[in-house]
Amino acid sequence: MPVLKNINLRVDKGELVAIMGPSGSGKSTLMNIIGCLDSATSGDYQVENTSIRSLSDNALADFRNEKIGFVFQNFNLMPKLTARQNVELPLTYKKISSSERREKSLEMLKLVGLSDRADFYPMELSGGQKQRVAIARALVTNPSFILGDEPTGALDTKTSEQIMDLFKRFNQEGKTIILITHEPDIAQLCQRTVFLRDGEIIDDKIN
Repeated sequence: MPVLKNINLRVDKGELVAIMGPSGSGKSTLMNIIGCLDSATSGDYQVENTSIRSLSDNALADFRNEKIGFVFQNFNLMPKLTARQNVELPLTYKKISSSERREKSLEMLKLVGLSDRADFYPMELSGGQKQRVAIARALVTNPSFILGDEPTGALDTKTSEQIMDLFKRFNQEGKTIILITHEPDIAQLCQRTVFLRDGEIIDDKIN
């Protein structure tokens, strides 16, 4: 039985979109396809006119690293690396010097207001600070879009609002952002909300 059925979804450059739905609605599967972590068994998925189905495994890994910035609910930071080193991680797959990687990572930490925490380890950071590091890491490759999987789910209300302010700021600067969420308050802060139920899109509305 297919998890997703008759999905026809277009996200334009510069949009801030929330994808909502109850448990079992297909949100995670759709997120994995959007993030190029899984492949659809039928149909086509394109990012900037590139058909994902046409890419080899190696090409897909490179494409994912360059085009998509991931932000996860539980941050997914490496505990033995500093904030700066965590932000640098996506750049280690590129042929750029260590000094340039350092410069770019520090620039991103400055953007999210964590210049003074560059040499701190994840265990020394609050939940909101960890998520800011994760956002900086997502931005460091200048991706085509940012994909957030419940990015405020592990945060309190005030910190969630601060993280959403960051997302909105980067969106206003031209970044395309897609957030998977179960929180109506978070979805309401986006420009558009797509609702899933039983593997199908049942509503797609402008907020």
